Amino acid sequence: MIRLPRVFRSLAGYNYRLWFGGALVSNIGTWMQRTAQDWLVLTELTHHSASAVGIVMSLQFGPQLLLLPWTGLAADRLNPRKLLLATQAAQGLLALGLGALTIAGWVQLWHVYVFAFLFGCTTAFDAPVRQTFVGELVGDADLPNAVALNSSSFNAARMVGPAVAGLVIAAFGTGWAFVINGVSFAAVMASLLMLRADQLHPTERAPRSKGAFVEGLRYVAGRPDLKAILWMLFLIGTFGLNFAIFISTMAVKVFHADARGYGLLSSAMALGTVSGSLIAAGREPRFGSLVSACFVFGVGCLLAGAAPNHWWFALMLVVVGLAALSFTNETNSIMQLTTEPTMRGRVMALRLGVALGGTPIGAPLVGWVADHLGPRWALGVGGLSGLLAAAAGLWAMSRRMHRAPGLGLSPRLRRAQQ
Repeated sequence: MIRLPRVFRSLAGYNYRLWFGGALVSNIGTWMQRTAQDWLVLTELTHHSASAVGIVMSLQFGPQLLLLPWTGLAADRLNPRKLLLATQAAQGLLALGLGALTIAGWVQLWHVYVFAFLFGCTTAFDAPVRQTFVGELVGDADLPNAVALNSSSFNAARMVGPAVAGLVIAAFGTGWAFVINGVSFAAVMASLLMLRADQLHPTERAPRSKGAFVEGLRYVAGRPDLKAILWMLFLIGTFGLNFAIFISTMAVKVFHADARGYGLLSSAMALGTVSGSLIAAGREPRFGSLVSACFVFGVGCLLAGAAPNHWWFALMLVVVGLAALSFTNETNSIMQLTTEPTMRGRVMALRLGVALGGTPIGAPLVGWVADHLGPRWALGVGGLSGLLAAAAGLWAMSRRMHRAPGLGLSPRLRRAQQ
């Protein structure tokens, strides 16, 4: 075992190091694609239509809720490595297809809509098993640390990917950013094939039975702590995590930035998200921290909306990114560690369905606000969602609803919540 500082302790294991490296490469490609996709829709296929960007987001994240009865069951029942190999290969092929259409000059807005929906369907099956598979790589003892390091990888890529995408778009065209993303999926697939099976920590798979999805809903319905977290996730996920709209419309409509400027603003927020994930990697998850993060997120969005220049806006994006990642990381860790192993896939799918499935409601609404009232008002909607989520968390704490039962609760988490 390699001895590392506490904040990086999960990287001491071979399997997690390998997974982390492959995911980092793939995540850079993913952020390149997201940036290029928003830029393509906003500046090449429409005349700065935030509503069109909102529709793309709805189609991309809507399947998280639409396919919820099947995605969690797949994560609980199927072999996680085989399922991940299938979903990663599918996403790589979709990225290459969209890239080919764009480079050939044939791409139209409806093509982007179709590809966004197909990406959403594959991601709906990919995301829950990616999150629960982390526990098999490191075990429950280091799960919060591994979850936080996963986020640091995703958001370190968020610093690099958008900036690289801006350079690629300016030098070669939007389609090549999609192609690079398609190729990047080979890295995570290679890491999955090279894992050492004898060093995994396999969890019990859920048995095949009728009504398994309903069983998962009943499990969550009997857990006030999980319901409180889901309400907070719904508010912020639906109305607050619309960064593609916030950043693109502020960059183009308010600060009149080019592709490079847009990419750098996206990278500025990623600086905050990486900071938030590294802070989370070194501490125990607490419910009170969720409430604090929601409040900071709300205030940060409001101050970003009032930014007098792009430098102030970039600074506020760092604050918003830090708060957003602190919140999402701790919801992930708390919900996994306090859930029975055979229920984790369904609970995490429900978490993702609530956090991202509200996007078909929130993204078009926020896009409409940005188009008709202005991008600053759209950020105001995001700020309000954070403050309402903080209020919901305070109410749960006052009712002691955040106390998780002993079932499935790790000793470290129990001490952290006391």
